[in-house]
Amino acid sequence: MSEAEVITRIENGVGRITLNRPKAIHALNRAMCEAMIEALLAWRADDEVQSVLVDHAGERGFCAGGDIRMIAESGAGDASEAKAFFKAEYQLNHLMFVYPKPITAVVDGIVMGGGVGISEPADVRIATERTTYAMPETGIGLFPDVGGGWFLPRLPGQTGVWLALTGARLKAADTVALGIHTHYVPSIDLDGLKAALLSNPANPLEEADRYACPTDPEEAPLDAHREAIDRLFAFDTVEAILAALQADGSDWALKQLDILKTKSPQSLKVSLRQIRTGATLNDFADNMAMEYALGGRIVQTHDFQEGVRAVIIDKDNAPKWSPAELSTVSDAQIDALFAPLPESEAWKPLIG
Repeated sequence: MSEAEVITRIENGVGRITLNRPKAIHALNRAMCEAMIEALLAWRADDEVQSVLVDHAGERGFCAGGDIRMIAESGAGDASEAKAFFKAEYQLNHLMFVYPKPITAVVDGIVMGGGVGISEPADVRIATERTTYAMPETGIGLFPDVGGGWFLPRLPGQTGVWLALTGARLKAADTVALGIHTHYVPSIDLDGLKAALLSNPANPLEEADRYACPTDPEEAPLDAHREAIDRLFAFDTVEAILAALQADGSDWALKQLDILKTKSPQSLKVSLRQIRTGATLNDFADNMAMEYALGGRIVQTHDFQEGVRAVIIDKDNAPKWSPAELSTVSDAQIDALFAPLPESEAWKPLIG
């Protein structure tokens, strides 16, 4: 593979995007987002391109997220570089969401954060036995952005709320059952699937259907907890969710309670409001504008800086959140984080 962090080319009527930053598990930076935007815009008007295929080089995973170190360093200052990254990343997410040609994403391995943002908008989303999906942002003082406010509340029941707040990791049997991914294809068959996509570029769904295998029901552990998730995560305040988990008292509920107590209280409240608000929106672009305003502010907060220090830089996994308790995160603080930006600063989709 070339040294380019994103490799784009046209093969047999398929516009191919291959993430090529394997040492960072293909974590996205601004240049990678802009390269993908440039290719997608060119292919949109190119009659030769009938569909798009997004995959990755190497075997470490599809995409572990965004360039968190850069975002934190920028957030410690004026956040201008972080905002520029979010602007490009969210424009890419939106472009994929409204793209007029079918997109297939082969999500083989780790897919978190930014990786979710460039796979969830795809029409065909292929998981394998190596797939591990998560939106773990509340553990670093962030929130499930890149469209999480749109996609998560549209999952069955309250599973999106549970995923957002706990940062739970799912394997393919669960992701396919929830509709996060559309097909399960064993990794050994991916080369055959990709060859089939290139031989039938106008009909990626037809080829995915042909290669898909059923998942093992025993490998879908979430099934046993769906009723509890829908009942215990249905509230509109984090405090009420925690109280419901405590009152339930089952081993599973108390485990979720313990997990939530390790997360940033501010992030928990932000994420729940993001999801409840996103559920009411009718336009994906409105969700991305909300997340852009929120993201530019969150990265400058104590909790994001501290979360990145604890999890990514020092790796002591002992963040000191502030405020440390849910009760001391005020509605006014959350309202300020969600306030719309002035028109001149607001996020907008790509024109045309």
